[in-house]
Parts: sequence; structure tokens; C-alpha cells
Amino acid sequence: MEIMKEKFDVIVVGSGPGGASVAKDLAAKGKKVLILEGSGGNKIKGTFLWALPHMMFPFKSLLLTPELLGMVRGLTTGGSSVFYYGTAFPVNHDAFKKYGIDLTEAERVARKELPIAPLKDEMVTPMARRMMESARALGYDWKKLDKFMYQDRWRPGYRFGYYGDPHEVKWSAKMYVDEAVKQGAVLLNKAKVKKVLFDGKKAKGVEMKYKGRTTQVMAQTVIVAAGGIGSPVVLRKSGIRNAGYNYFFDPLITVCGKVKDVRKRKDEIPMTAGCVLRNEGIVMTDMAVPFLLDQAFTASAFRFWRIFESRKTLRIMIKIRDDLSGHLSERGGVRKRLTPADREKLRKGYDMAKNILLNAGAKGIYKTWKLAAHPGGTIRIGHMLDSDLKLKGYENLYVCDCSVIPEPFGLPPVLTLVCLGKRLAKHLAGEKQSAAKAKQSVYA
Repeated sequence: MEIMKEKFDVIVVGSGPGGASVAKDLAAKGKKVLILEGSGGNKIKGTFLWALPHMMFPFKSLLLTPELLGMVRGLTTGGSSVFYYGTAFPVNHDAFKKYGIDLTEAERVARKELPIAPLKDEMVTPMARRMMESARALGYDWKKLDKFMYQDRWRPGYRFGYYGDPHEVKWSAKMYVDEAVKQGAVLLNKAKVKKVLFDGKKAKGVEMKYKGRTTQVMAQTVIVAAGGIGSPVVLRKSGIRNAGYNYFFDPLITVCGKVKDVRKRKDEIPMTAGCVLRNEGIVMTDMAVPFLLDQAFTASAFRFWRIFESRKTLRIMIKIRDDLSGHLSERGGVRKRLTPADREKLRKGYDMAKNILLNAGAKGIYKTWKLAAHPGGTIRIGHMLDSDLKLKGYENLYVCDCSVIPEPFGLPPVLTLVCLGKRLAKHLAGEKQSAAKAKQSVYA
């Protein structure tokens, strides 16, 4: 436990895209960085049994709302990005510029650094192509989406890393964590942070449970990056009680239909293509899923006679931008209900997806039960954070994950979180002036 006696420049609580990004960049600048991950600690195996405790453990990684919407979050080194579907949606710059944050340069750097590109034509399967052609015929701007994938490592027959990718074709934040460690950062897995420690209003370290003991570790700066649910729980336990209220969680459904003339392949890549209806707050994409998840989806719609028809099923995901509402319980339980406007968006999305599938020749159209993904806005910029992601009223305490997003998002946020991490790293390294001098900043 000698490491607990050391004084770090920065402690990063969590290892998802935001935390991993800022940790990697600060370590590369010579800062002494400690990454604390509450779970993790083992090599990605990419199997259902390996993923089960990390993404489907009831009341921890699998949460239920009062309306029984299921919400999955990844609890492992790299966070939910280990299990995400690898889609890089662009940053919504207008939403951040309202709050004095310009991520244009950060996105340029991230896109240069990361494997972001639409899939090569040979990676687009007949099922994905069928849905794309049908949607385009109906007038939708359905096109290939940017993916976080090292496509030069891809080979025909590659099984997508739904349960984590040991072949590292799909990029995840764990790769950033590994880079940070190579640059000198220290990673402690299974280090459960209980609260932030303060000297008055100045953060000075954290208290955590590690190897069965409650201990403390000190740093000049603390960055809480434990996710849209984990971060507000940590702040509440630290005495900051207004975290975790009025947030978003991007509800979704999938719409399915059976076809006779194409079959799902083993190397299907989910979210190959789709369209974003920004004004309506609706995203539609193709959605291949692994066999066991397909069975769960189908059973949720009580279509038990369809659970063995996975290879014949076209599936479209409908994800919406929901209203800010609800609250988290003291232990991070999701206490949030869909509003009438949310339900109307899901209904509208279902109607559009149904028409696309019918036009593609599908029969027996049905929708699956509602889920939710990447909760955020629980510690929003403008509400609790300033434009440097610093907690208002406190010193040396920052937040960098999905919880900081200032408005309902409706899109997978990974690229945005990487950009926020890069911007924060520049600020903490002294390469960007504070928000008070934003006009002179390279990003402002």
C-alpha cells in the first residue's frame, strides 16, 4: 500500500471515455496520474459469461426504472465503451458553444488520433444494405455511420465485440487507459471511491475501499469520471447533494420483421448505417444483435415463436432524445419515467421503422420492450459546472463524463466525451486559460 503515501498531480475516478482521455493526455504531458476504477482488473475475453457480471448484474450494471425500462452500463476498465456498438456520432458543437465551450479543435485531434471512418463496402452485409436501400427509397437520408474500428484488422467472418473485443478491432477507452499506463500513469482496478476529500472547499484527494481496506490517497486535482450514474453518487457522498436530478437517458426500442431471402451473417456489424432526425429528436439505425440478446429482445415482445428466427430478422433501432426529468436514488437507482413527449417520439419512430421494414419485404412487424442507454446530464455544465468542467464553488474538483452534457443528447456520446477529456487535459496542463479569459483561449 505504499502507493497510498504518494502525492499525485491528478486522480481520475473512473476509466470510461472521458476519464481515460484526460488521463492519457495528462500522463503524456508528464503529469503524475492515478486512475481509480471501481471494477475491472481482468483481460477482456469477449464472451457472454465474461461480460455477464460487467454489464448485466442486477442493480449494479443492469438497472430498472419504475416503468421497468432496462438500462445497461459497463462496469469494467474502459467503462461502457467496452460493450458499446462502436459508433462515432459527431459532436453537437452548437449545444456546447452556448456554454462557452468550443470542441472544434478537440474533435479534429480526436478524429486524427482514433480509428473513425464509415465501414468499407465489403463490411456492409446484405441485411444492413437491404435496410439502407429501403430507407433511401422512402426518402430518408440513410447513410453509413462513422465507426470506432481498426478496419485494417477486420477480416471476413469477424464476430463483432458485443461482449468486449479481445481482438481490438473495435476501439474502446480501455486502449486509452493502457496508453496512459505506458506513459507512467498508475491504474488501480477494484478501487471503489467512496467520496472526495476536501480542505474547506478545495479538493485534496479521495477516500476509497481497496483490497478490503478503507484508505485515502491525495492529489492536487481530482477528476470524477465515474459515469452519468456513478459520478453523482460520489458527489452526493462527498456532501454535494444537488447532483443527480433532472437528467436524460436516451430511451430506445427495436422494430423487427422477418424476411425470406436474406440471412444474418456471423460478421454483422451493428449500426452500420442510419439517419439522424435532429429536429424530431429521433435516431434510426440497423441493429444486428447477438443470438442471446436477440432472444431476450424477442421474448420482451412476447413473440416466443420468433426466438429461433434470429437469422431471418431485420431489426431497426429507434433511439430518442428524451426530456430532462427524474432523479437518482442514494445508491444510484434510476427513478425516471417517460414523459408524454418521449412516448410520442417512440411511437413516431416505430411508424417510420415499420414502413422501412415493410418496404424491405419484411413481414410480421413488431417492436420490442423499451430500454435506455448512456444516462447523462446529472452534473450539467451551466448548472453545476463551469465551462472548464470545474464544480462551481469548489477548487481542484472537475467532472468529465456523460454527466456533464448540458442538454438532452439523444446520440451515443463517446466521441464528445473524448473531446471533453482532451479539452480538460489542455486546461489542467496550463495550455488553455480559464473560462474568464475565454476570448484569448485557443478553443474559445
